[in-house]
Amino acid sequence: MDAPPGKEDIAPYLKVSTLLEQAGAHIPHVHASDARRGFVVMEDLGNTQYLSLLKTGRGVDKLYGDALTTLANIQVRGLKAAQQLAPYDRGPLERELNLMPEWFLRKHFGLELTPEELALLTVTFEILINEALLQPQVFVHRDFHSRNLMVLPPSIQTRGGPGVIDFQDALRGPVGYDLVSLFKDCYIGWSRERIERWVRGHRRVLGNLGANVGDSEYQFLRWFDLIGVQRHIKVLGIFCRLWYRDGKVGYLADLPLTFEYVRDACRRYPELVEFERWLSWRVAPLMEAANAREITRAMQQAARGAARRKARRKPKPKPKPKPKPKAKPSPKPKSKPRPRRKPIKARRKAKAVVAKRVMKRVTKRVTKRLKKARRPSRKPARLQRVVTRTTKRRIARRRHK
Repeated sequence: MDAPPGKEDIAPYLKVSTLLEQAGAHIPHVHASDARRGFVVMEDLGNTQYLSLLKTGRGVDKLYGDALTTLANIQVRGLKAAQQLAPYDRGPLERELNLMPEWFLRKHFGLELTPEELALLTVTFEILINEALLQPQVFVHRDFHSRNLMVLPPSIQTRGGPGVIDFQDALRGPVGYDLVSLFKDCYIGWSRERIERWVRGHRRVLGNLGANVGDSEYQFLRWFDLIGVQRHIKVLGIFCRLWYRDGKVGYLADLPLTFEYVRDACRRYPELVEFERWLSWRVAPLMEAANAREITRAMQQAARGAARRKARRKPKPKPKPKPKPKAKPSPKPKSKPRPRRKPIKARRKAKAVVAKRVMKRVTKRVTKRLKKARRPSRKPARLQRVVTRTTKRRIARRRHK
């Protein structure tokens, strides 16, 4: 567990875990802890909640039997440990009851209560607080229900019973409180006959262990029902607060069952009948429409949030590359102006001068070569032909170059 010290204090968790373990409950065993840094190394109880198996309808009595054994240990063996807990007295009971008019009536239904209605709530809440304070005080988990009871994996079932979690808010309070959390569970409902049978069985177990269970089954059942009204009035406010303040819409679906628990218990006791009548005509007709309205609003918010997340995940389109500027054609090199050709007569005259100069050099060279070879001089006509032919070749070669 990582609980930042600035946001959460793990000291209550560590204290209550020690007390529950001494009472025989199977809680996540703490192997090591660092309260200064907010770290706890604890046992893993798996991922299977009681609720997932209870919904199948199979093995219900076995599951609840194990849970009641654990609860009896907490309430009897943990009686001395409960003295180390804060009392569940008038202060917390009254604060919890006031959650209902603030969040359930005003925020969820938009009701503005008249002075008569406020007086009715005040009288009802006073009855519930007094009844809670009259009950025998025991170790109270406060949320001993199907989402906080774990079906243990086979590898750690040596101690038996369910794994118990979410106990850091434990107090010393009424004996019927955790029993209501278990059997009048806000997440799953059972028939009244079945609930009464389970409650009577638990009373017998507690009596055999020497606990105070009242003068009769009726008194114990009355304790169970009236502390249940207090708990469920509180839960109505908490479930609405979880939606309007914390954005957890799933709890709205559990409001109708919780509301029915309150009305059913109030019908059974004369001092609460007037409160039940007021709930029936003033609040019950608004329940379905208010829930539908808020669930629709939650779906719309979720759709908008999904759209925003999708928009954030969508990669931004890459900017189109700017077109490269077309390269300017390189200017053509300016051609040198062709020299003007000389007139034909001048060209012929120049050729004759060149031919005469070449013939003179060729004549000189041929004559020199003949002398060197000591050959008899050729006839002038023949020599002239040789010179003329050589001169023409020389001139033609020069033109070619």
